[in-house]
Amino acid sequence: MNKKIIIIGAGPAGLSCGYELAKSGKEVHIYEASPFIGGMSRSFDLWDQRVDLGPHRFFSKEKRVNNFFVNLIGDDYTLVNRLTRIYYRNKFFNYPIKLFNVLKNLPFYTIFRILLEYFRVRLFPIKNPITFEEWVSNRFGRKLYEIFFKNYSEKLWGIPCTKIDADWAAQRIKSLSLWAAIISSLVGNKNNKHKTLLDQFAYPKRGTGTLYERAADFIQKNNGKLFLKTAVKKVIQGQNGHATGIELFNGEIIEADNVISTMPITQLVKGLINVPKTVIEASKKLYFRNTILVYLEVGSMDLFKDNWIYVHSPEVKHGRITNFRNWSKELNNNKESTILCMEFWAFNEDEIWNSEDEKIEKQAIQEIRKLELFPKTVQIINSKVLKIPRCYPVYETGYQKYLKEVENYLNTIHNLIPIGRYGAFKYNNQDHSILMGLLAADRIVKGINIDLWEINTDVEYQEEAKIKDVLHHEQAP
Repeated sequence: MNKKIIIIGAGPAGLSCGYELAKSGKEVHIYEASPFIGGMSRSFDLWDQRVDLGPHRFFSKEKRVNNFFVNLIGDDYTLVNRLTRIYYRNKFFNYPIKLFNVLKNLPFYTIFRILLEYFRVRLFPIKNPITFEEWVSNRFGRKLYEIFFKNYSEKLWGIPCTKIDADWAAQRIKSLSLWAAIISSLVGNKNNKHKTLLDQFAYPKRGTGTLYERAADFIQKNNGKLFLKTAVKKVIQGQNGHATGIELFNGEIIEADNVISTMPITQLVKGLINVPKTVIEASKKLYFRNTILVYLEVGSMDLFKDNWIYVHSPEVKHGRITNFRNWSKELNNNKESTILCMEFWAFNEDEIWNSEDEKIEKQAIQEIRKLELFPKTVQIINSKVLKIPRCYPVYETGYQKYLKEVENYLNTIHNLIPIGRYGAFKYNNQDHSILMGLLAADRIVKGINIDLWEINTDVEYQEEAKIKDVLHHEQAP
C-alpha cells in the first residue's frame, strides 16, 4: 500500500527515517522549520572553509547504522585520529582519564585525596544514588568528581549537579572506572592491535552534514518532497484521536497516513487535542537547554592538536572548543588559518542568551585569550555567533516520571511516532537518532511493534568496538 508519510524535522532522525521509507517506495514529505538540512549535525561554509555545529563524530557498533553511513558516504570519508582532552586549571588531562597523565598534572596531596576518597566510597557506597553528584562520587570518589565532572556538567546543564538526575551519568559514563583507567595506563593497547572507536572515528570529508544532505537528495529523487522554512504548528487528529496530518502556521492542513515527529516533545503535546491535565502538567516539567556557538577564525594553522577540548576551568563560562583543522583537510580548503568553535549554554532567560552578538563575541575572545591555548601574538581574524534553541533535554532529578506520563499518552495516538533527541526527549548521539529513524520506518513498512522510547545509549560502551568491525559493511544495491 502506497502510504504517504509526513516527517516533521530534517535532522538525523527525520532524514534517516525518510531515507528508509523512500527506499521502500513510500511517499515521504519532510517539513523543516529552518532553512537548513541536518539539524544539530549540519555543516556549512564559513570564511571559505567548512564547519559543523560543534564536534559531531560518527561512531556506532550497530551494523545497520553503519550501513546507512557507508551507503550514502561510500569512500568519501576519512578516519580521524581522536584526541580529546580536559582543560582544567591550566593543565591538559587525557579523556578518557589516564593514570600517569593525572599523576603528572596533579600535586601529591590531591592524588592522595583522590585515592583516599575513592577507597572510602568503595567501602561505604551511597545506596541507590539519585543525583548525578551522588552517582559519580559513588563511582570515582568526591575529589575526582569535583575535578573532572562537576564544573563542566553545571556549565552544560545550568543547574547544580545535586539536581541533575543520576540517569545522565548512568547513560554516558557507566562503563568508565578508576580501575579501568589504571589498567589501561599500565597495559595500554598491547593485547589489541586494532584501533577502537575511542582511538579513531569516521568522518565525511566535507563535514558531518554531508550524510544528511545526501539522504535528503535520495528522498527527493525517490518520490519524496522536502519543505524548508516551513514550520509545523501542530499535528492534526481525527475524531478517534488518531494522527491524520499536520497544520502549518499559515493555516494549511496536509493529510497523511502517518506522522513522524522530531519536533520538541513539549511543543508536540501543546498542539494536541483533549490532552489530559496530568499529561500537560508533566510536559511542563520537561525543558531544554540552548546552545550558543562562537566561531573564531584564528590566523595560524597550528594552535593545538585536539579535535576538541572540554573546558572544565571554572573561571570561564564556555565549556567546549572544537578545532576544525584537526578533522579533515578538506574542511580547511588550503587556507592558512584555523576555525575554532566555542560552546556556551544558556536558558532563554539568561543574560548571555539575550545579549547582542558583538558582546558575546567579545566575551568569547577574552575567554580564549585567558586560557592561553595559543600565543597572544596570533591574530583573531573573524568571529561569528550562532544561537540554537532547545538543543539539550535537561535530565533534572525525577524527569523520568514526567517523561513516562507523556510517553504513555503519546502511545495512545495511533499513526504518530515521536523520535529523535527533541521528539523523544533523549540525549541521543547522532547514531542513536539514526537508529530511531530506521526503526520508525520499520514500524510503518514492516508493521513491527518496536518500543522506540527504549532506544538511547548502548548497554555496553560502544567506543570499545574495533574500527575494522564497524566500517566497510557491504553496500546495499
